Amino acid sequence: MELLSGADMIARFLQDEGVEYIYGYPGGAALHIYDALFRQDKVKHILVRHEQAATHAADGYARASGEPGTVLVTSGPGATNAVTGIATAYMDSIPMVVLCGQVASNLIGEDAFQETDIVGVTRPIVKHSFAIRHPSEIPEVLKKAYYLASTGRPGPVVVDIPKDMTAPTERYEYVYPKKVKMRSYNPVTRGHTGQIKKAVELMLKARRPVFYTGGGVVLGNAGDGLTDLVQKLGYPITTTLMGMGAYPQSDNQCLGWLGMHGSYESNMAMHHADVVIAIGARFDDRVTNNVSKFCPTAKIIHVDVDPSSISKTVHADVPIVGPAQSVINEMISLVQGKDIANPDAISDWWEQIEDWRAERAGKLYEPSRDDEILKPQEVIEAVCQKTHGEAFVTTDVGQHQMFAAQYYKFDKPRRFITSGGLGTMGFGFPAAMGIKLNYPDDDVVCITGEGSFQMMMQELSTCKQYGIGVKIINLNNASLGMVRQWQDLNYKSRHAHSYVESMPDFHLLTQAYGFTAITVNTLDELAPALERVFADKHELVFLDVKVDPFEHVYPMQVPLGSMRDMLLSKTERT
Repeated sequence: MELLSGADMIARFLQDEGVEYIYGYPGGAALHIYDALFRQDKVKHILVRHEQAATHAADGYARASGEPGTVLVTSGPGATNAVTGIATAYMDSIPMVVLCGQVASNLIGEDAFQETDIVGVTRPIVKHSFAIRHPSEIPEVLKKAYYLASTGRPGPVVVDIPKDMTAPTERYEYVYPKKVKMRSYNPVTRGHTGQIKKAVELMLKARRPVFYTGGGVVLGNAGDGLTDLVQKLGYPITTTLMGMGAYPQSDNQCLGWLGMHGSYESNMAMHHADVVIAIGARFDDRVTNNVSKFCPTAKIIHVDVDPSSISKTVHADVPIVGPAQSVINEMISLVQGKDIANPDAISDWWEQIEDWRAERAGKLYEPSRDDEILKPQEVIEAVCQKTHGEAFVTTDVGQHQMFAAQYYKFDKPRRFITSGGLGTMGFGFPAAMGIKLNYPDDDVVCITGEGSFQMMMQELSTCKQYGIGVKIINLNNASLGMVRQWQDLNYKSRHAHSYVESMPDFHLLTQAYGFTAITVNTLDELAPALERVFADKHELVFLDVKVDPFEHVYPMQVPLGSMRDMLLSKTERT
């Protein structure tokens, strides 16, 4: 029998669970846990400079690897600083376990120093939460936390740990729990066969079908099966922002991503479809636009592991509750050897889609000349070309995020890492850190803007301490670009607080932390600068690119319109 303190149980459990990195920031209520981590060498602690960065780093790791990220913060402000990152993970269904120190149990409710009811604060933005009531329950609670975070529809789990639960003077038996039993939690492992058969029958009879796939395909590791199914049928496919890469974007059947700033052909195809096969997507408002006008002639097949998502926003004609991978595999077996009912109609449908593609060919943006200020789109295209489309790309939120999604082509899942649901500025840089630590030999690129980067720029210090060689591409337009774009379109260009004045000299700032910085002003400077940026995979380089401040992101859906109602440029609309 092995007797361990609560703090040592946590450290030992993390080892037994296979956790390599834990991201956090110490404080009084968590010091027993920090001392236990200090006395072992298997789990590596990464000291961030702000707790929000810890959650984003763990989140980035989870998105790239599929394994839950782990965070450790102290009570009160330490825990509340983590709230934005917890909400970010919750909105995008990312597995994460957040260990929060808490004041001693006898002080809870007394407004003690650095006391916050973090379970109450985070209740709407976690999949589940636990509060430790006795040290002996720590191994079982932690096992449940990791199981809950990573199964069914993934999400963040908070574990609140009062300081007296980790006291070094009290020791209890430690046994690593290999299994979990939870009567109230039984995630589905396969879809209903009868419903899947109905879906396949509808798919085979379709005349204008479109696959609409989301982050659930990526999270469910269903990309290979999806590619097989789509190519067997020969149907067009469009993805959400979170679903990019599950189907190779370079393939002709892929229409790109859809929605607010999705491609012209994907939005047009969705609007005119007669059957939409939605897999692992939640019909987010950034996709549907006006729900009453969404896909007016389409029958909807909706596959989702979370039953509460089905028919929540858009009525599903054929609902299927189940994980994407098993449902897709069953669909593949059912379509095997069967012919589609309307091949001529499908041929006509593809002809229409190619016409839509041709309408926008060469009209996406006006390239700059060698002596002109760069367009942000051509920077992304150059980065994609330089990295052969194989880098891990994280983004913050705004115009640069949309340009990255539009012009970097992802053929693999888990390569485009962005905050979709919550839209969190400050996400990109620490997320890139979490990925680079775990994939040191890959290029990890953070596409950011000067507004977003300044929210987490203190993490340059973390990168210095741990030798984290991410590449930072700052599309510098001296403004909060997406805010300014909306002000141009809806507020007669009254740019209320959307220009970022008194910006730091990013070159000097980066050098102050001991890193290399490069500034690019024109197109002829870009290629040699990128050569230097990617010369060494293990070196952090900051590339500050001055881009056209007046450029907008297009297409852009017209608010309250249908999917086919889009602004195509400053002077064109559908």
